[in-house]
Amino acid sequence: MTDLPAPVGRRRTFAIISHPDAGKTTLTEKLLLFGGAIQLAGEVKAKKNRVSTRSDWMGIEKERGISVVTSVMTFEYGDCVFNLLDTPGHEDFSEDTYRTLTAVDSAIMVIDAAKGIEARTRKLFEVCRMRDIPIVTFINKMDREARSPFDLLDEIEKTLALDTAPVTWPISQGRSFAGTFDLRRNMVRRIDTDEEPTEVSGPDDPNLISLLPPEEKDAWQEEVMLAQEACKPFDLEAFREGHLTPVFFGSALRNFGVRDLIDALAAYAPPPRGQEADKRLVEASEPKMSGFVFKIQANMDPNHRDRIAFMRICSGKLQRGMKAKLVRTGKPMSLNSPQFFFAQDRAIADEAWAGDVVGIPNHGTLRIGDTLTEGEDIVFRGVPSFAPEILRRIKLQDAMKAKKLREALQQMAEEGVVQLFVPQDGSGAIVGVVGALQLDVLKERLAAEYGLPIDYEPTRFSICRWITADDPRELDKFIESHLSSMARDLDDAPVFMAPNQFNLQYEVDRYKAIQFSDVKDYQKKAA
Repeated sequence: MTDLPAPVGRRRTFAIISHPDAGKTTLTEKLLLFGGAIQLAGEVKAKKNRVSTRSDWMGIEKERGISVVTSVMTFEYGDCVFNLLDTPGHEDFSEDTYRTLTAVDSAIMVIDAAKGIEARTRKLFEVCRMRDIPIVTFINKMDREARSPFDLLDEIEKTLALDTAPVTWPISQGRSFAGTFDLRRNMVRRIDTDEEPTEVSGPDDPNLISLLPPEEKDAWQEEVMLAQEACKPFDLEAFREGHLTPVFFGSALRNFGVRDLIDALAAYAPPPRGQEADKRLVEASEPKMSGFVFKIQANMDPNHRDRIAFMRICSGKLQRGMKAKLVRTGKPMSLNSPQFFFAQDRAIADEAWAGDVVGIPNHGTLRIGDTLTEGEDIVFRGVPSFAPEILRRIKLQDAMKAKKLREALQQMAEEGVVQLFVPQDGSGAIVGVVGALQLDVLKERLAAEYGLPIDYEPTRFSICRWITADDPRELDKFIESHLSSMARDLDDAPVFMAPNQFNLQYEVDRYKAIQFSDVKDYQKKAA
């Protein structure tokens, strides 16, 4: 890879992945505090007198104390510019989270010290592995009752097939948690002070041992010496290839261990990497600007019906006012007001570099998966759509607002909040979601942003698949013979709908010339 321009080399674009309630949103807050982006961190729970955490800004998030959309936050720390993409931790929002992980170069994996690897963490890790995303591990909540560090490291290695290299080691746990010991540098960071870490002679240093409860001292010394001898040393190349994770212990709520984590990101996390396009690999060092849209968010400011496309810049330099080619349509587009984000707050970006994530205001021109370039006809790969697991019809409480509902659903579908399917037999539109919480989000937003109270009705379908065929005649024949089970999606691609798995499998076995797919690339249009 050719040398990166200095501003690109300073970029660190990362996400935080975790199971719900492992402390991801709290950690996000504390990282932003270190970056000087905010002055006050809000504790995560919906209580009347508490501040809402800044990355959770939608109504339903404030109400439930969970993250349901991806927020993008840019901040500086030391010599680096960090682009933090806060991802939903709740399973219902896996599609949005998956798309976000296409836009990052590294990730922090947050693990609850008492619970270890949980189902959601495992799923998100597999997405990172597919994309060779390097992972830094933060074992959180050490100030509560926790499993032994060796037990947690062993679980990471066995469950995720990922080598671990502990960088810090907890000094006790729960109420006795006194801080961390740096295994490589023999430094102690105490939880009861904001002072810089102090150097000790080793794990048997009296100043260190005095921090431990008397009954733990001997066992802890043995544990640390074993960790120093038996655990793998940190290897930068293995980390960047996704084979090894450095491990840090701490408590996000008490703002402890977070500085070590952000220092590690600055030192070890890769700067912007090359991105695969349909025709070639696009390197971050290339002079011409290119990027892809991985998220659309509408109505971030309810007072202005705005619509923002979040774009990861893959190469070159974006300058305010420049023209770029929207490859899907072949038409030029003026980038007059690109924006940097801090959750709901924003600032005009006069320039942005490879690795940055910018918001582009538009009126429906940009869609998820779109590629913008300075002229080249390339399409970035890997921004997927998944077959929904729940299908519902919408019952409008005021039938006179049917047209307004159609427009609102179109916008929500373009955002990726839901998928919209129009049956070919002329019956009412069907919405599809990956998880039930997305239905709550849709209902809340339709009421709050469009004044459209709705209810849901079941459909006779429970499964849908995109269909394609090598021979267009075979595809047409299948569609004609299954009109009552056919629909079109937002891109006008044909979708087969089945009442159950048995019915779907029957059609799959019967029509060998048809491919039934549960994943679709956003750039693939109807055959």
